[in-house]
Amino acid sequence: MHHRITVPGFLASAAMLLAIPASAASPSPGAPGIGDPYYPDYGNGGYDVSHYDLRLRYRPAADELEGTATLLARTTQDLSRFNLDFLLDVSEVRVDGAKASFTASGEHELEITPRKALPKGADVTVVVRYRGVPSSKTAYGFTSWHRTPDGGVAANEPEAAWWWFPSNDHPRDKATYDVSVQVPDGTQAISNGTLQSTSSRLGWTRWNWRSDKPQATYLATLALGRFDVTTGTTESGIPVLNAYSKDLGAHAGAARASVERTGEVADWLTGYFGPYPYNALGGYVPNTKTGYALETQTRPFYSPRQFANGSNVSVVVHELAHQWYGNLVSVSGWKDIWINEGFARYAQWLWSEHEGEGTAQELADYVYASHPAEDPFWAVRPGDPGPENQFHGAVYDRGALALQALRNTIGDEAFFTVLKGWPQKYAHGDATVGDFRRYAEEVSGEPLAALFDTWLYQASKPGTAAARAADVARAAPRASAAAGTSAAPGTPVRPRSWKKIAATNGVHETGHRREDGHGH
Repeated sequence: MHHRITVPGFLASAAMLLAIPASAASPSPGAPGIGDPYYPDYGNGGYDVSHYDLRLRYRPAADELEGTATLLARTTQDLSRFNLDFLLDVSEVRVDGAKASFTASGEHELEITPRKALPKGADVTVVVRYRGVPSSKTAYGFTSWHRTPDGGVAANEPEAAWWWFPSNDHPRDKATYDVSVQVPDGTQAISNGTLQSTSSRLGWTRWNWRSDKPQATYLATLALGRFDVTTGTTESGIPVLNAYSKDLGAHAGAARASVERTGEVADWLTGYFGPYPYNALGGYVPNTKTGYALETQTRPFYSPRQFANGSNVSVVVHELAHQWYGNLVSVSGWKDIWINEGFARYAQWLWSEHEGEGTAQELADYVYASHPAEDPFWAVRPGDPGPENQFHGAVYDRGALALQALRNTIGDEAFFTVLKGWPQKYAHGDATVGDFRRYAEEVSGEPLAALFDTWLYQASKPGTAAARAADVARAAPRASAAAGTSAAPGTPVRPRSWKKIAATNGVHETGHRREDGHGH
């Protein structure tokens, strides 16, 4: 009798289990990294974020930040647990309204376990309450938070978000942003996108910013301090907002003389890269001691040191070029950094041509001749430089040489068609170096694997035939070495623009932005 009652129940339960997909029956934790071999723990698996809503309050004197972050996401697997990348102190996490348990792990992981497992394809709302002193937090021995005399700044690559908001910190997962920041009256909060409103109450002012196009986490920025703010409009109608720290000292004039040309430069770049992709534009120069600039979306960050030797519009060209190459189309993995830096450097070469200070070919000839075959410069492979060389000068300069070689191979018409078409093809997404090669082949109708291999993947100096030997010979006086030897040519002719380009070039020679004073 006992078995006659229980066996059918058992069979029914088994049948139900068989009807449920295996994945749904056994939710698993999302990976602690998104799968980038350069940075295995950056980003996270199991979900995609579509929007960040950040409501913050900041006290400059104490460098204390408190906030509530609301993340809208969709699961990509059945999740029992998931991670966010974050460093500040968390007091509460809610998932779909219910309190979730959480713990810190690793260098920068916030592990969240929801009350109920999350099915694949579910829309999820995550709320994180937190506070802390960003300048007191480090990961891997460094900080990406810049403490300034009147506040602080979040701007770094490949990581900056951990110090001010919890995120899925990898360019592969872009999202839109609302950033609302309350600061004491007299202090400003500068961020990406458009300034929606400001309001003051009881000694505090709230600044509300919106970025309504997909934005990578490292391109989100926050600057808190006392700024002079200028506003205007480009010729094409894009609103421009620039901000300059009130204590830039001797650098103030040169900084303004450079960054105030942002609208002009952006309009000029549309001729090469197509329509400007966002509804806001600008730049900001806080009083930081670091040496690099960064293409933070719609509003690049510039360190005062960029203008130590006078105005430098070339660095503005570089960072604005990234709005198309790096921001509109992001790297699929950090090994694809050439898609960002080679193109932004080449934009500086085109600006040099525009200003009558040296053509792109003359700059290519100069770079090529300036580095003898034994120079370690040629050992760096821009197409896959390794994390230790991700921001090496060769990624920029050899990367731009690769583009000049491509231009010489497929001709100006096809080359500039590629430059303008690429940002449209992958707009608001991400792509690889291989994707770019295939696109260039599609547009030009020419096989380009050998060219890309020579300039981006070989750890040696390409031969003079590959570098347009006639132009190299014209740009550099005859070498005293006998013909047929590998001796370097004499000192090449230096284009007039080189000093300004080198001013943006020299700051990244140390290699990685974890070290203070490298590139953009």
